[in-house]
Amino acid sequence: MTSSNNEEFIGQLADKYGRNRESLLPILQKVVEQYYFLSEESMVNIAKELNISTADVYGTASFYSFLGTTHQGKHVIRVCQTIICDMKRKEDIIDAIYDMLGIRPGETTSDGRFSLYYTNCLGACHKGPAMLINDEPYMELTPEKVKDIIVNYMKNS
Repeated sequence: MTSSNNEEFIGQLADKYGRNRESLLPILQKVVEQYYFLSEESMVNIAKELNISTADVYGTASFYSFLGTTHQGKHVIRVCQTIICDMKRKEDIIDAIYDMLGIRPGETTSDGRFSLYYTNCLGACHKGPAMLINDEPYMELTPEKVKDIIVNYMKNS
């Protein structure tokens, strides 16, 4: 990503969503979708386009776990860490991911394809353990199901 490309992309997003405070969240989401994270440069450019402080942009970005401010893989895996998923053996899910990808929560594969994080409630406690890969939810997981899901992402990306 070059600086001018980043500025141009953010300008296009501001044209589409508007240049007011209410436009911040959709713009942040689209930047993450495009670049897989919010760089410092992106946050500065967004602040300029919306005429708000960079601190406001960073504060919003860092509040939402889905808006990463560090480089993430193309496929972001988020495993629910609630007590319910814990009781339903979420650690078996984490171990299955580690066996396949060699990463623990907070890490990204060396090829940049996958990142793994814990996240708070996904709203699927009745069907835990649960995880998201990008925006796709997966529930009632077993280590075997997780391996099949990840193999599918490996084949299709």
